Amino acid sequence: MTRLKQKFADLKAAGRKALIPFVTAGDPSLESTVPVMHALVDAGADVIELGVPFSDPMADGPTIQRSSERALARGAGLRYVLEAVEVFRQQDDTTPIVLMGYLNPVEIQGSEHFAAEAIKAGVDGVLLVDLPPEEAAETRDIFNRHGLDLIALASPTTTAERLSMLCDQAQGYLYYVSFAGVTGASDRLDTVAASDRLRQLRALSKVPVAAGFGIKDAASARAMAADADGVVVGSALVAALAEAKGAEDAASRAAAFLAPLREALDA
Repeated sequence: MTRLKQKFADLKAAGRKALIPFVTAGDPSLESTVPVMHALVDAGADVIELGVPFSDPMADGPTIQRSSERALARGAGLRYVLEAVEVFRQQDDTTPIVLMGYLNPVEIQGSEHFAAEAIKAGVDGVLLVDLPPEEAAETRDIFNRHGLDLIALASPTTTAERLSMLCDQAQGYLYYVSFAGVTGASDRLDTVAASDRLRQLRALSKVPVAAGFGIKDAASARAMAADADGVVVGSALVAALAEAKGAEDAASRAAAFLAPLREALDA
């Protein structure tokens, strides 16, 4: 059983919701990435989404765009990201790691080489924001050969036909984008409308459904988790880390931010 399947099976058996924090690799510093990842796990993270810095993150709002720019300026390319996962795995062999990013860095390496290197490093899944599901078959087949899950995205504007395809193809978990737009726009989060869509998705999907976009604190996490199998929090956490002074401060900020969300989901 893969780490992702095991984690969600354990959560379901315990009647708990998945807490999935997103952080940009290499921000707020190259040295802080691994300590922050461990701090998030200690504070209650079930899965970590690790952002691969990219020069044109079109699906991301200004908070994550700026973090990606800062990380790239420090030299946080794909090789750095995989090395960070390798170092993390020296102490944690159970927490699933999903890389979140864009297709270009994968295509530059070649999907076959990328998948082999990702699995070698200890990555469990990859979410490629700009890979349409209609064009994902070849990438998915390559990833499957290496044991790497291709995480799918659904949104409020996803058509019924495409939704059926996504649910049939879904691996690891299905990431539901709570509103049409970029990350971080928490003022657009409509938990009532999202709840209706999440119930529909969970009835169709063969994998757990995690809701993301706009979740910024314990209250929004708990509200969105009511009809989801888990929640993803990104921009608010990235913003909380942005001004950290050193790896220890970054890890402390990560834990302080995430702990109240864990408490709210378990309440």
